[in-house]
Amino acid sequence: MKFPVAIPVLFFLCIFFSCSTPPRGGTDPPPGADPGTAANPPEDLRYRVELGTPDSLREAAGMLQGRNLQEDAGALAAAAREIHRAVYPDIDISFSGANPPLNHPYTKILREAGGGNYAAPSSGSRDFLEYVLPFLAYYGAGFPAPALRNILSHLDRAAQLNPRSVLVPLFRGFALEKTGDPSRAEAAYRQALDLSPLCYPAELGLIRLLVSQGAAEGLPRLQDLSRRYPANREMQLLLIRLYADRQDWAGADGIIDGMLRRDSRDGEVLLLRTGILLDRGLFQQAQSSLDAYASIETTSRRYIFLRARLQAEAYRNQGAALNYLRSLVRSYPADPETALYMAGLLLGSSRTEEKAEGRTILNRLLGDPSPPVLALAVENSIGQENWKDAKIYSDKLLAQRKNDRDLFNAYRIERALGNYAAALSHARELYGRDPSGEEAVFSYITALTETGRQAEASRIIDQRLAAVPGGPQKSRYYYLRSRLRTSEDALMNDLRSSLFEDPLNLDALTAMFEIYHRRKDQRRAAYYLRQALTIAPNNPQLKRYEPEYRSILGQ
Repeated sequence: MKFPVAIPVLFFLCIFFSCSTPPRGGTDPPPGADPGTAANPPEDLRYRVELGTPDSLREAAGMLQGRNLQEDAGALAAAAREIHRAVYPDIDISFSGANPPLNHPYTKILREAGGGNYAAPSSGSRDFLEYVLPFLAYYGAGFPAPALRNILSHLDRAAQLNPRSVLVPLFRGFALEKTGDPSRAEAAYRQALDLSPLCYPAELGLIRLLVSQGAAEGLPRLQDLSRRYPANREMQLLLIRLYADRQDWAGADGIIDGMLRRDSRDGEVLLLRTGILLDRGLFQQAQSSLDAYASIETTSRRYIFLRARLQAEAYRNQGAALNYLRSLVRSYPADPETALYMAGLLLGSSRTEEKAEGRTILNRLLGDPSPPVLALAVENSIGQENWKDAKIYSDKLLAQRKNDRDLFNAYRIERALGNYAAALSHARELYGRDPSGEEAVFSYITALTETGRQAEASRIIDQRLAAVPGGPQKSRYYYLRSRLRTSEDALMNDLRSSLFEDPLNLDALTAMFEIYHRRKDQRRAAYYLRQALTIAPNNPQLKRYEPEYRSILGQ
């Protein structure tokens, strides 16, 4: 019997390709195989370990139950256990029999990673896990920027071997985040979440980036994530910081109190609480909190830094504060937090030489302008009423982050420069984030008024006047309503109501002075000018009237 020529050729090709060696990684499990009874347990196990999702690792753990694992299967079990420990510690998965052979490549990689050392894959390796497992040395810890290029090339090779694994984009996002490339880090984290929405470390990494950019969505996403993983320490600490940034003291206190009930000597939480108490001006409590930490140790950078803050803010002892800070600068010359706080103190000094030193430090920090550095430059320029420089710094800051304070300062700057449409844009965004926040409401009403949107401004003012209690808040709303009045009698009635609620409302006092000044009623004008100057003796708007009213003011 004669065979067609094509049959031997086809037979040869089938034999050739069946004998070739596929890469160890990226293969699907045997078609139709049950995860627990696959014909080739190590390869089926490998498939699930490489995917690196919570579900795939849970399936891998199920496959391991009751098995006597040898060689590759034992090594894969150990790899799965370490990935679970490092990446998904909040998910309850138990791995049995995870004891790799001593001479297996994974054993060396995991041993080195446990000591914080990156064991590079062997040259030409086609094993996916040899490219991924070394990253466990750095995941969740510091990342060496000089090693970034090599490590990213290893992760790129791993992606070629298994493009379905969530571990590659997760680790890539972490590396890029830690080395200051937030846009590429965000793309990597989003890719990981596309591969597995259950990859909560990628969601947490994305939230960290959103928070660093001042994005409003960071907080609700973190709240949702922390409800699903309530024991995650990093989430809890980040929530505390976010609540503190928004001055939601009750939210921050609730988490802090819970963590300290579990461990009253949790040093990180004690220091975090001290900083928040200082921010709130609760100095006696801050002193007690810092003293509690001192029973643990007294030499850490953060402890000494908070001692400096306590001296400067609670006791107004700038000399003692600067002594602490200068000692930190000697020990930690590259620490930006210390240099930034020191620059702020010096810039606020009344001594010329200290102001000059503060400017020198700030200018040095502006060589690598992080958002906190730009924020200080904005505040310093506003304090000097150098609105042109303030806008330059503010524009750079808003390109990196937009927290509430950044937006409020941007509104102030644009308003001072007469850019009322831009001021309204910033005020609207601030109001949209927190419609109940007083500064947001006042800024938005003012911006609406100055851009001719009186009807909308009047509606908000009337709502707030009906809702807020008497006192300074109500006083400010009466003043804002006075600016919408078209008759002078109605205007003055609102100004009198404003001063009834708060006799020290500088804006209302100034407005009353200006009315009587226009009327050339010097006696009444001087009455309001004297009160305004008592509150703001260096106000340039008021001081220009002093020569004209000197004789009356002198009486």
